[in-house]
Amino acid sequence: MVNQEAERFDAIIIGSGQAGNPLAGALGKAGWKVALIERKHVGGTCINEGCTPTKTMVASARVAYLARRGEDYGVKTGPVSVDLEVVRKRKDDIVQSFRSGSKSKLEANEHIALIAGEGSFLDAKTVKIQMADNNTRLLTADKIILNTGGRPRIPTIKGLAREDLLNSTEIMELTEVPGHLVVLGGGYIGLEFGQMFRRFGSKVTIIQHSSQLVPREDEDVAKEMAKILREDGIDLWLNASIEEGGRTEEGLELTIAQQDHRETLHATHLLVAIGREPNTETLNLSAAGIEPDKHGYVPVNKFLETEVAGIYAVGDVKGPPFFTHISYDDYRILKSAFLEDQKPSTEDRPVPYTVFTDPQLGRIGLSEKEARESGRRIKVAKIPMTWVARALEMDETRGLMKAIVDAESEEILGVAILGIEGGEIMTALQLAMMGKLRYPQLRDGIFAHPLLAESFNTLFGSVE
Repeated sequence: MVNQEAERFDAIIIGSGQAGNPLAGALGKAGWKVALIERKHVGGTCINEGCTPTKTMVASARVAYLARRGEDYGVKTGPVSVDLEVVRKRKDDIVQSFRSGSKSKLEANEHIALIAGEGSFLDAKTVKIQMADNNTRLLTADKIILNTGGRPRIPTIKGLAREDLLNSTEIMELTEVPGHLVVLGGGYIGLEFGQMFRRFGSKVTIIQHSSQLVPREDEDVAKEMAKILREDGIDLWLNASIEEGGRTEEGLELTIAQQDHRETLHATHLLVAIGREPNTETLNLSAAGIEPDKHGYVPVNKFLETEVAGIYAVGDVKGPPFFTHISYDDYRILKSAFLEDQKPSTEDRPVPYTVFTDPQLGRIGLSEKEARESGRRIKVAKIPMTWVARALEMDETRGLMKAIVDAESEEILGVAILGIEGGEIMTALQLAMMGKLRYPQLRDGIFAHPLLAESFNTLFGSVE
């Protein structure tokens, strides 16, 4: 390797996620010679282990839920069972379709070299690729972009081996519905999988270390979420942890600690959903002069530049927020900087997101807690979904709508929609925020009846 000459490129992108893929395509289309390095699957976490497969399985779980509720609508369906192998195949087929489509587009661009292997720095301008056949390639470029993403974080639990713990990728490969699934973690991922497998037929227990589920949300939203999950038959343990565990012939034996209380739970499966960590340990960042933060993420400025000139980081590898649409916006920032001589940044960009529980939780902007802590004078609008005509007609009345408005400008500062199609309703309100509409314009607007959006009249009529 000493005598190996480095191949010259205009840009090297390590990782083919939701920032790296479109960036490679845009640069290749502009005539840049681009190397795109991927060690596993084209498309990154979103297509392969995240959004696409999980939301596909969530859809199957909702069908099972509605089928069991058939009599509520006057429809008799009979006993409902779930064939997890068919659910998994449907998921795999959609993932493969997305993955192959992305790969085909990249391979069709003559300016892009899609290279299977693992990249690491030799210096700030040179990347070594370890190929699957144990050969190596050396590449060099003035611009190097890191898009290596992250993976589920797995803790050490006394008495349990790594094979006793499922992460959010592994649980989607089960071929039989668990008898009793314990979920460690009451954040977004844990709740989605917990409700999903409850609907597939599992007994489900969720263990959350803090005093509320979804800790980023306001307390009233979190309480409503907990109420919904309990209605679905899910056991919730708050302020709790798994102290230790062990494997028996029947499955897992877990000691749950809740303040001074201890209880033993018997489970067939344990899903760990306590967060993610970055894929940076094999990049040899020190060779490039980059110092990761204490969590292993690659620090960047608002232009996505690292501390080393010419090296950038995009997507999850640079730290939160961990959303596909944020990764895609990272791509737009670098595309504009590289090809259009502009300087867009991450400063003050909105961070909308949707939690795909059922009903969904759609969020954008400030929570009530954040708004009050900022010192603003605010007003709050809040209504239960039982006040929404369309929700009543659909018999989907669980949840609430909440909006925070500025008392002086009357502009919307943030919304939380926990209700049927909560993400879509949140997005409509995001458009209002982008257009700087005042809340009275929505309160007094004319919306088609009977749509979910018609509830804006009622929601903003409740401002106090």
